[in-house]
Amino acid sequence: MSANLLEQLRDMTIVVADTGDIQAIETFTPRDATTNPSLITAAAQMPQYQGIVDETLQQARQTLGKDASASEVANLAFQRLAVAFGLKILEIVPGRVSTEVDARLSYDTEATIETARGLIAQYEAAGVSRDRVLIKIASTWEGIRAGEVLEKDGIHCNLTLLFGFHQAVACAEAGVTLISPFVGRILDWYKKQTGRESYPAQEDPGVLSVTKIYNYYKKFGYQTEVMGASFRNIGEITELAGCDLLTISPALLSELQSTQTPLPRKLSPETAAQMEIERISIDKATFDRMHAEDPMASQKLDEGIKGFSKALELLEALLAARLQHLESRELVNNVAADLFRVYDLDGDGFITREEWSGTDAVFDALDVNQDGKIAPEEMAAGLGAAFLLEAK
Repeated sequence: MSANLLEQLRDMTIVVADTGDIQAIETFTPRDATTNPSLITAAAQMPQYQGIVDETLQQARQTLGKDASASEVANLAFQRLAVAFGLKILEIVPGRVSTEVDARLSYDTEATIETARGLIAQYEAAGVSRDRVLIKIASTWEGIRAGEVLEKDGIHCNLTLLFGFHQAVACAEAGVTLISPFVGRILDWYKKQTGRESYPAQEDPGVLSVTKIYNYYKKFGYQTEVMGASFRNIGEITELAGCDLLTISPALLSELQSTQTPLPRKLSPETAAQMEIERISIDKATFDRMHAEDPMASQKLDEGIKGFSKALELLEALLAARLQHLESRELVNNVAADLFRVYDLDGDGFITREEWSGTDAVFDALDVNQDGKIAPEEMAAGLGAAFLLEAK
């Protein structure tokens, strides 16, 4: 029997699991794993991880004292929960885990640096070397500058929410360890702008963007790794076979594992080295100009930061509700309904992918019947909101 696509892909590309679900990571045994507030929110609502959540909340309460508000405790618990899940993941994967800085700090260089150092300090206090952790930072100019400082301190960074070529060049010149260009979200933007329902994988705008970045990096010998992210289908993945790393949701990992067909290598340093490519230099003025001239990158970066910030606010609200449940047994009944109204922008009773604006892996997990929209019942079930509804 011939090797499946996942096995073939692993021969040329490092496969990373895009999930906070520890059981999914155990199933697919990736080398690395990456998380963010949306993925941790989904994982934190699963019954099998409630012990981690409760322990983290109780420790945060002890740190801040009984006079701290539930929201203050929840904010500290979020920071610790990201590391708690990261530590669990590192017990499984042999490589690295990515842990994200608060997206609300994306335009604050100093606050990003301070937060990143705090996350690394937690890992090191738990006996984990900083070489096994990537700090995820949004690819704003301010975030890239934070990454540059952190890398000089030996703190490795994963620059995420990357959509434009100018962001990629700036990251490489800053010497960051890794970038995560978002393939699927680029495709989403072009489909909306053009009215096209689909693109062949070899013409997919997200695929073309990552291919251009990869070739540029290899042509000029940058050490920054390219990790394609946010995939819509396995065609996007197979067109990027040979990329340094690809971070893939459990659903698409499963599809790759169940598909048996030859997988040719599409990207290679040798091919890139032979290309005629013009080298460019990026300063802030050039970055700002190129960003303004690229509506896709500017819109998707802004949307992504808002989406991750919203996911963080949701997680903090759920943690605060759980804290109240632990301390007083007074359940909050309307969190799931309130959350649904936040995302249901047009009030039609469903949340579309476009309205969601959060992490694609979470949308796919919540969309139980895979009809492209989330119903209120799916939201409540997917978030594991049973503990919020007990009092009804």
